[in-house]
Amino acid sequence: MELIEGRVEVGGERFPDAESFVDALSAVGDEHGVTVQTFDARYVVSRRHLERALELADRERGRGAAIVQDRAVEVLLYAAGRRQIDRALGMGVGEGVVPVVVLVDDPETGEGDGVEGRERAAATAIEGLVEPAETLGAYDPERVCEFFEIGETEREATDADIEALVLERVALLIVER
Repeated sequence: MELIEGRVEVGGERFPDAESFVDALSAVGDEHGVTVQTFDARYVVSRRHLERALELADRERGRGAAIVQDRAVEVLLYAAGRRQIDRALGMGVGEGVVPVVVLVDDPETGEGDGVEGRERAAATAIEGLVEPAETLGAYDPERVCEFFEIGETEREATDADIEALVLERVALLIVER
């Protein structure tokens, strides 16, 4: 898995809407035979957040218990901790200049193989679509807590940080079948 961080202007000349940006990313994924999924970085608490979502999505797909057919959408559902695609899309890219994290993963390399040729080629192409910026880990705590329904009472009842609580939501998607 490789993550590309940056900013993209959605609603501008290059990408007049979110769909055009997502289509450009999908074309790169199709061209290189890799999974590509983009996230609004303000909802991604850490690299581990996306690693865990990918790990759980692939595990369930391997068991024949996928929620959807498309691997990229499956990863999005796990990252969002939601079974409904329309609700999970809240983690997607919207209008304006948006901080993004784009996940690129070659389903053929397997865990621990590192960045392979197809994955690296796709990542390089995607780097050309976004303005480089450090976005991973620069999440908005209020936005994250609202999206993942982490209330003040829950936060006061535990010494777990926001990342741990989000990772719990990601893992709980399996239980909520």
